[in-house]
Amino acid sequence: MRTYHCFWLLFWAGQPHQSFLTPLSKRTSGFPEKEKVLVLSGNSRQDLHRSKRSWMWNQFFLLEEYTGTDYQYVGKLHSDQDKGDGSLKYILSGDGAGDLFIINENTGDIQATKRLDREEKPVYILRAQAINRRTGRPVEPESEFIIKIHDINDNEPMFTKDVYNASIPEMSDVGTFVVQVTATDADDPTYGNSAKVVYSILQGQPYFSVESETGIIKTALLNMDRENREQYQVVIQAKDMGGQMGGLSGTTTVNITLTDVNDNPPRFPQSTYQFRAPESTPLDSPVGRIKANDADVDENAEIEYSITEGDGYDMFGITTDKDTQEGVITVKKALDFENKNLYILKVEATNTHVDPRFLYLGPFKDSATVRIQVEDVDEPPMFSRPAYIMEVKEDVPLNSVIGTVTAQDPDAAKNPVKYSVDRHTDMDRVFNINSGNGSIFTSKPLDRETLLWHNITVIAAEINNPKQSSRVPVFIKVLDVNDNAPEFAMFYETFVCENAKAEQLIQTLSAVDKDDSYNGHQFSFSLAPEAASSSNFTLQDNRDNTAGIFTRKTRYNRHETSTYFLPVVISDNDYPIQSSTETVTIRVCACDHRGKMLSCNAEALIHPTGLSTGALIAILLCIIILLVTVVLFAALRRQRKKEPLIISKEDIRDNIVSYNDEGGGEEDTQAFDIGTLRNPEAIDDNKLRRDIVPETLFMPRRTATARDNTDVRDFINQRLKENDTDPTAPPYDSLATYAYEGNGSVAESLSSLESVTTDGDQDYDYLSDWGPRFKKLADMYGSMDSDKDS
Repeated sequence: MRTYHCFWLLFWAGQPHQSFLTPLSKRTSGFPEKEKVLVLSGNSRQDLHRSKRSWMWNQFFLLEEYTGTDYQYVGKLHSDQDKGDGSLKYILSGDGAGDLFIINENTGDIQATKRLDREEKPVYILRAQAINRRTGRPVEPESEFIIKIHDINDNEPMFTKDVYNASIPEMSDVGTFVVQVTATDADDPTYGNSAKVVYSILQGQPYFSVESETGIIKTALLNMDRENREQYQVVIQAKDMGGQMGGLSGTTTVNITLTDVNDNPPRFPQSTYQFRAPESTPLDSPVGRIKANDADVDENAEIEYSITEGDGYDMFGITTDKDTQEGVITVKKALDFENKNLYILKVEATNTHVDPRFLYLGPFKDSATVRIQVEDVDEPPMFSRPAYIMEVKEDVPLNSVIGTVTAQDPDAAKNPVKYSVDRHTDMDRVFNINSGNGSIFTSKPLDRETLLWHNITVIAAEINNPKQSSRVPVFIKVLDVNDNAPEFAMFYETFVCENAKAEQLIQTLSAVDKDDSYNGHQFSFSLAPEAASSSNFTLQDNRDNTAGIFTRKTRYNRHETSTYFLPVVISDNDYPIQSSTETVTIRVCACDHRGKMLSCNAEALIHPTGLSTGALIAILLCIIILLVTVVLFAALRRQRKKEPLIISKEDIRDNIVSYNDEGGGEEDTQAFDIGTLRNPEAIDDNKLRRDIVPETLFMPRRTATARDNTDVRDFINQRLKENDTDPTAPPYDSLATYAYEGNGSVAESLSSLESVTTDGDQDYDYLSDWGPRFKKLADMYGSMDSDKDS
């Protein structure tokens, strides 16, 4: 950045009255020639009339980017009322007044306190005024002036982009437009040459050039080839001051890419290719790949391959792999080593997108020779046809031959072949085949009406090598014979009115036949012989496979005969003739005068059950009630069968199991054996569930035998452990109480359980004093004492 130091020369043009300075001339050297003075003019205070005020200067000029240590001098304000006695005071207001610009209130000198930048603000508008220092009143009206910032060349040209990217086709002519770059200069374009930009190329010659004034980049070299070089980096300089020495400059980079054109033909890297293909190669399978190289890219490198000539022109085909641009040779027809084992092809590669501008470079195609050697393989037998169609009548006898399939080994060895039926296609084994000659015969009766077509698969395998096998589909059509009698198309149940007239049509009949008829079915209808003369109805054959039933008499009585069953004989005209007898049900009903049915006997046609609506509802309600009763009875029986011993879920105080057994009284000494509490071996081995009535017996579980001197507490603890691990225990928590009082009771135990095994003597004679009810107990314990004494 360049800095200019300015020196202002002060020239006073003092006049006793109005005075002025001539305006500053246009700046040519960047330095002012005179001091800038802004004179405020007016008449003396003693005058009655004041002359018109005028600004002799209305603008100042100031250079930007001042770098001095002192404040930069701008100019001077002066009023013609200023007598130099210090009575006037100069004040400044407006843009930057007091901060950026200050004024000496006594002398009117204006100074800039900071360095100014024109690019930030080029013009400042301020207002000046002279006031009486003593009274504070203005002696001159406030007037406006401007300070313009003069530009210096302190900004280098800046490009609109740091990096430009452009592309042109290769082989372009000299002077082809590439891209235009643009640089701007923040300096004042109206003042000097600071903003006048000139472009030049620093890097990229001799391939490209740039116009100095416009920045347009063009090609400068003929026939630039992308295949030789694709990317170019060009550096462009923009310099101000019209490119003169001392001007500031900026640079940018332009990346130029040469795009491809089709200027290179495809070329095979070798003239001959050789491939091998087994004769068993499937159709459309690839044999080999060839590729012609093309230096171009994208669509300009797309190649189409074709077979132009050769003895395998119709045996092989070639397609283009769009991803790799390779030619894929495939098999179009089945190969046969025994027939021909070598094929020679001529393959041509051609560009699909040819640019006419470069046809002078030569034909955009190339050719190569392809030799394909067919290899011999052990082939499976080959059938004489790809599929067989056979016909057989449905009444053909069993083991009748319906057709023959033929297969041969195509190899030179001509191995013998055996035939078989793929049972997955003939699960019912309706057909069989002679393994030696391939003749197919029936093994079960056929029925065209059940299955018209039978599709089976025959397998032919070499006897010496069963793995070599082939399959062929055989379609067998079952031909029809007239083995089904015609029958009604639907079940006919009609009615006749009681007031019907004679020869009145009451029903039209039609028939169907499961058999097939090439000329169409022809059915004949007639009444059965037993009903022809005595029937109350007549039958008329319409000769169009339909027949009508007519009344024979005038009136019918449903109370005498409510239903008539009319037998009808239906016959066809095929050979052999088949016939059947069908029955038409005719009910006698009451009708109105228009013949509309009102009711029939027992309302047969309205309700098939023969009951009225009310009767049906009553029967249905009875059935529902009966079903509910049966379900409740079954549930009650099941509940009684599984009734728990614990009656209420809420009664869980001690969960004492009650068996409702009162015992046999005093005479019953076997109801409960007290010794069980002391003798664990005496307990019953069969343990039952305690929450329901026992019904299933579990296998007895052996427990450890307690010692003879085991305390009741140990016994209870042992039983508690058994209950905790017992799988037959109830599915809820239960408290098993054994009424153990514990040791150390002051009153001792009142129970006689402890006396059973007590070693000490005890006198039970007092039991005799309790009366006859305790006599048995006294005799039992008294006899025990007698035994001990003896």
